[in-house]
Amino acid sequence: MSARRSLVWLGLTPEPEQELPAAVAALRAPADGHPPPALVAAERHRVQRLVLRGTQGGWLRYLREVTDLVVEAAAGPAATDPRPALVAGEVVLDHHRMLIGLPGTAYARTAAQRRDLEEALARLSARGRPAHRGHTEPRSTV
Repeated sequence: MSARRSLVWLGLTPEPEQELPAAVAALRAPADGHPPPALVAAERHRVQRLVLRGTQGGWLRYLREVTDLVVEAAAGPAATDPRPALVAGEVVLDHHRMLIGLPGTAYARTAAQRRDLEEALARLSARGRPAHRGHTEPRSTV
């Protein structure tokens, strides 16, 4: 590889740069889900710095942090608003799926994150769906 850093990862999609700062700030905020504007601005600045001056490795480390926040939200109380975690999870999952088209090992390295995000998104999505009336859980026959 040349001394110049690879920028191919920057061409994937603009959605992480556009949608993650507010969603991640909400996940990092207190339980009310309304992050203070300073927290959103700080997250936006962090993403901007990663995109403008960072490397693919640094970017993937950031997305690992976001994945951890989404997984944590999915494991948290059902009363918490799932929307920020759903947005962040879907954006990161889409990003990680697109890595298959890039040279290198990033797609393989994010396989566990894709699995974790798929599971977390399924749990978060289920929170928003009302239970079917008359539906009962199967009884154990053991």
